[in-house]
Amino acid sequence: MTRKYRVPCPPPPKKGYRITLLPKGVELEVRPEQIPYSRHGLPGSILDIVSAKDEHLIEHSCGGVQACSTCHIYVEAGLDSTNETSEREEDYLDKARGVKLNSRLACCCVPDGTVDVVIQVPPWNTNEVKEN
Repeated sequence: MTRKYRVPCPPPPKKGYRITLLPKGVELEVRPEQIPYSRHGLPGSILDIVSAKDEHLIEHSCGGVQACSTCHIYVEAGLDSTNETSEREEDYLDKARGVKLNSRLACCCVPDGTVDVVIQVPPWNTNEVKEN
Protein backbone atom coordinates (compact mmCIF):
# COMPACT_ATOMS: atom_id res chain seq x y z
CA MET A 1 0.00 0.00 0.00
CA THR A 2 1.40 3.38 -1.03
CA ARG A 3 1.19 6.17 1.51
CA LYS A 4 -0.42 9.43 0.34
CA TYR A 5 0.89 12.85 1.36
CA ARG A 6 -0.80 16.24 1.45
CA VAL A 7 2.09 17.95 -0.32
CA PRO A 8 4.41 16.77 -3.13
CA CYS A 9 7.29 14.57 -2.00
CA PRO A 10 10.67 15.95 -3.04
CA PRO A 11 13.31 13.51 -4.30
CA PRO A 12 15.47 11.86 -1.62
CA PRO A 13 19.10 12.96 -1.19
CA LYS A 14 21.70 11.21 -3.31
CA LYS A 15 24.45 11.24 -0.68
CA GLY A 16 24.71 11.12 3.09
CA TYR A 17 24.85 14.17 5.32
CA ARG A 18 24.54 15.12 9.00
CA ILE A 19 21.72 16.80 10.95
CA THR A 20 22.60 18.57 14.21
CA LEU A 21 19.80 19.44 16.65
CA LEU A 22 20.32 22.40 18.92
CA PRO A 23 20.25 23.07 21.84
CA LYS A 24 20.74 19.37 22.73
CA GLY A 25 23.70 18.92 20.38
CA VAL A 26 22.32 15.65 19.01
CA GLU A 27 24.00 14.67 15.73
CA LEU A 28 22.41 12.26 13.28
CA GLU A 29 24.03 10.67 10.23
CA VAL A 30 21.58 10.44 7.32
CA ARG A 31 21.91 7.57 4.87
CA PRO A 32 19.73 8.00 1.77
CA GLU A 33 19.26 4.24 1.31
CA GLN A 34 17.48 4.09 4.70
CA ILE A 35 14.81 6.69 3.82
CA PRO A 36 12.08 6.64 5.00
CA TYR A 37 13.36 6.24 8.54
CA SER A 38 9.96 6.38 10.26
CA ARG A 39 6.33 7.07 9.42
CA HIS A 40 6.39 10.69 10.62
CA GLY A 41 6.42 13.42 7.99
CA LEU A 42 7.48 13.30 4.36
CA PRO A 43 10.09 10.64 3.50
CA GLY A 44 13.51 12.15 4.21
CA SER A 45 12.07 15.07 6.18
CA ILE A 46 13.77 16.33 9.32
CA LEU A 47 10.90 14.85 11.34
CA ASP A 48 11.17 11.47 9.57
CA ILE A 49 14.87 11.21 10.40
CA VAL A 50 14.78 12.65 13.93
CA SER A 51 11.74 10.57 14.95
CA ALA A 52 13.60 7.38 14.13
CA LYS A 53 16.21 8.34 16.75
CA ASP A 54 13.79 9.66 19.40
CA GLU A 55 10.16 10.51 18.75
CA HIS A 56 10.22 13.17 21.48
CA LEU A 57 13.11 15.32 20.21
CA ILE A 58 10.64 17.30 18.07
CA GLU A 59 7.00 17.51 19.10
CA HIS A 60 4.45 16.64 16.40
CA SER A 61 0.86 16.53 17.60
CA CYS A 62 -0.59 15.50 14.23
CA GLY A 63 1.85 12.62 13.77
CA GLY A 64 3.70 14.41 10.97
CA VAL A 65 0.85 14.54 8.45
CA GLN A 66 1.14 18.29 7.77
CA ALA A 67 -1.94 19.20 9.82
CA CYS A 68 -0.60 21.42 12.64
CA SER A 69 2.42 23.56 13.51
CA THR A 70 3.87 21.82 16.56
CA CYS A 71 6.97 20.58 14.70
CA HIS A 72 8.08 24.15 13.97
CA ILE A 73 11.88 24.41 13.82
CA TYR A 74 14.53 26.95 12.80
CA VAL A 75 16.98 25.83 10.10
CA GLU A 76 20.20 27.53 11.28
CA ALA A 77 22.45 26.08 8.55
CA GLY A 78 21.63 24.33 5.29
CA LEU A 79 18.32 26.05 4.59
CA ASP A 80 19.22 26.44 0.89
CA SER A 81 19.54 22.65 0.62
CA THR A 82 15.91 22.06 1.62
CA ASN A 83 12.84 21.77 -0.59
CA GLU A 84 10.64 24.80 -1.22
CA THR A 85 7.99 25.64 1.34
CA SER A 86 4.57 24.52 0.10
CA GLU A 87 1.46 26.66 0.37
CA ARG A 88 0.10 24.23 2.94
CA GLU A 89 3.25 24.52 5.05
CA GLU A 90 3.10 28.33 4.85
CA ASP A 91 -0.51 28.25 6.05
CA TYR A 92 0.48 26.26 9.14
CA LEU A 93 3.60 28.34 9.76
CA ASP A 94 1.26 31.35 9.97
CA LYS A 95 -0.22 29.67 13.06
CA ALA A 96 3.15 28.86 14.67
CA ARG A 97 4.70 30.78 17.53
CA GLY A 98 7.93 32.77 17.02
CA VAL A 99 8.14 32.45 13.22
CA LYS A 100 11.37 33.71 11.61
CA LEU A 101 12.72 33.76 8.05
CA ASN A 102 14.41 30.38 8.67
CA SER A 103 11.27 28.73 10.12
CA ARG A 104 10.09 25.42 8.70
CA LEU A 105 7.85 22.56 9.76
CA ALA A 106 10.04 19.53 10.40
CA CYS A 107 7.46 17.23 8.78
CA CYS A 108 7.77 19.06 5.43
CA CYS A 109 11.43 20.11 5.42
CA VAL A 110 13.45 17.70 3.25
CA PRO A 111 17.19 18.41 2.81
CA ASP A 112 18.77 17.36 -0.50
CA GLY A 113 22.00 16.11 1.14
CA THR A 114 24.35 18.62 -0.48
CA VAL A 115 25.37 20.10 2.90
CA ASP A 116 25.02 19.29 6.59
CA VAL A 117 21.98 20.79 8.29
CA VAL A 118 21.73 22.44 11.72
CA ILE A 119 18.31 22.96 13.26
CA GLN A 120 17.19 24.73 16.40
CA VAL A 121 14.19 23.29 18.21
CA PRO A 122 12.38 26.13 19.99
CA PRO A 123 12.08 25.46 23.74
CA TRP A 124 8.28 25.50 23.60
CA ASN A 125 8.37 22.65 21.04
CA THR A 126 10.27 20.29 23.32
CA ASN A 127 8.37 18.01 25.67
CA GLU A 128 10.84 16.79 28.29
CA VAL A 129 8.18 14.62 29.96
CA LYS A 130 5.75 12.58 27.87
CA GLU A 131 2.90 10.59 29.36
CA ASN A 132 2.51 7.15 27.79
